[in-house]
Amino acid sequence: MSYVIATDSGCDIKPHILREWGVEYVCLTFRFEGEEREYSNNDMEIGEFYNRMKAGGIAKTSAVNPETFVSKFEQILAQGKDVLYLGFSSGLSTTTNSARIAAEELAEKYPERKIAVVDTLCASAGQGLIVYLTKNKKAEGATIFEAASYAESVKEDICHWVTVEDLEYLKRGGRVSPTVAFVGKALGIKPVIHVDDKGKLDSVAKARGRKASLSYLVDKYGETAQDAASGTVFISHADSESDANLLADMLCEKYGVKVAHITDIGTVIGAHAGPGTIALFYVGTER
Repeated sequence: MSYVIATDSGCDIKPHILREWGVEYVCLTFRFEGEEREYSNNDMEIGEFYNRMKAGGIAKTSAVNPETFVSKFEQILAQGKDVLYLGFSSGLSTTTNSARIAAEELAEKYPERKIAVVDTLCASAGQGLIVYLTKNKKAEGATIFEAASYAESVKEDICHWVTVEDLEYLKRGGRVSPTVAFVGKALGIKPVIHVDDKGKLDSVAKARGRKASLSYLVDKYGETAQDAASGTVFISHADSESDANLLADMLCEKYGVKVAHITDIGTVIGAHAGPGTIALFYVGTER
């Protein structure tokens, strides 16, 4: 096919897997408070990143500028290929807007080429799931516009269910008040969050303890999955692989579904969610 699918590191799919899928990507960046250096996902091992957060380091993310996308897209366009970019939710980041600005700029320089930009309204492996499903459509012979149309339609059904280990990180981001964070920590409360139709985080429930929060995710999967027994399921985790595997086992035991992919929550998402976060993604009957 004469087009390339591109995304960004907000999808939390490892670079070598994206390469296997034939997908290009742009690295988003972060820094630690008190440091001038900006890092990309490839500059620091994920274990070191979370260890620094656990030790009190405060990670900050940076908006990606349009020139970053100009550079990546132009590499593809100069080869005589078109670009389909599947971007990080505009409800959480300006990343996709920067990609649109880049696309408009390059349209003048490469008028014979096509650049399609899709705001997935997804994040982490939810965005990764859209990339995966869309690259499968491309492999089946979909044109760039057919693949973009498919991504636009399926994004409305990508479910994101998330539970965090420590309310401190949500407090820092202004998602919960200091009082709620203090009381929640004392009582062992684990909030459950999902990404809504606008691609924004929304707190929907509170569970007492880790096992209860994972059980909540399992129950929501059964209630809303389009194909509970054999649908495509992704899980991402922030330095909590054992709990991610436990969630996969719980889903398999209850519904018979085999989780297709378990991945790390990368630095950009992890900076806001914090260590211990677990997230579940699948195609549902509703968000």
